[in-house]
Amino acid sequence: MNIQSDQNAILMLEDGTVFYGKAAGKIGTTTGEICFNTGMTGYQEIFTDPSYFGQILVATNAHIGNYGTKASDTESAGIKISGFVCKNFSNAYSRPMADQAIQDYFESEELVAISSVDTRAIVQHIRDKGAMNAIISSEILDEEVLRAKLSKVPSMHGLELASKVSTKEAYFVGDENAEFRVAVFDYGVKKSILKCLTMRGCYLKVFPAKTSFEEAEAWDPDGYFLSNGPGDPAPMDYAVESTRKILQAKKPLFGICLGHQILAQAAGVSTYKMHHGHRGINHPVKNLATGRCEITSQNHGFGVSYDQLKAKEDQIKITHVNLNDQTIEGIHLKDYPAFSVQYHPEASPGPHDARYLFNQFLELIKSTKQQSILK
Repeated sequence: MNIQSDQNAILMLEDGTVFYGKAAGKIGTTTGEICFNTGMTGYQEIFTDPSYFGQILVATNAHIGNYGTKASDTESAGIKISGFVCKNFSNAYSRPMADQAIQDYFESEELVAISSVDTRAIVQHIRDKGAMNAIISSEILDEEVLRAKLSKVPSMHGLELASKVSTKEAYFVGDENAEFRVAVFDYGVKKSILKCLTMRGCYLKVFPAKTSFEEAEAWDPDGYFLSNGPGDPAPMDYAVESTRKILQAKKPLFGICLGHQILAQAAGVSTYKMHHGHRGINHPVKNLATGRCEITSQNHGFGVSYDQLKAKEDQIKITHVNLNDQTIEGIHLKDYPAFSVQYHPEASPGPHDARYLFNQFLELIKSTKQQSILK
């Protein structure tokens, strides 16, 4: 059963394009950069991924809500998207283990959404024109008023958001008697990433985004992890500085998504805003070492400069490339025990083709510790 609200709603894009639909979730107004995700499943994990902070999400899957929501499926403390757009909004769900219907979930999280719109047309528009700011409202239907509000929304380009979703206080995850200690710089880390590390024998201390290297190093970790997160990596000088010091200390380092971009910047390679980004659970990535293709889960709107990486071939090895557009998906620093990938190997949601990367990180920690003992 699709829930059909009697309340009208409007989605307006920055270029003036307007879509009319019905209200879903909380009645209200919200703004953000509009983007789309091509995943067929995992909507709750997507809603709660901190990397989406500040964005209005369009679901390409036609039916949303049909398996309800469950508290254990969340990737953070709550919904992180700014707004939601879908075609069919279903309040009836078929999963016996679900906790509540999606409308109740959205209302409890105060998320403004719009349904009953042509999501195919919206996605095609974004693909043609690129990611842009948008506004959803189910309380204001005056287009001139909405246009004025939308004009005041800052561009995602140059926007530092990681510190806004990061933990405010350091905390521990896992068994304190575990074999390895890993310091996690939280730029918007997902719970599944922490789980992938702890299940491999890691005891984690998760630090706020702006923690200094010195403070993290005082805990004496065996390795460092740079997490995923939202916003533009370019203004994150604090993260680049900490990463450079990790490299200078020759400590094992693994970065995912935003962490990949931070590592690239620390190595002297700039980032750029993509036309509309990669978001979904079906992106093909080639592992250049094995020649194998991995189907990956992705969520990013910024990339790492290919030309600058090629100019630094003596220092940085490109390890993975996207087979759709040849963008950079992974790097390894030749003079340091550090590597990163642009996609999400924890894959929640998504396939598990790339979870071997967590094993690779642990092997790097082991080999680095062994070399230290031999010295």
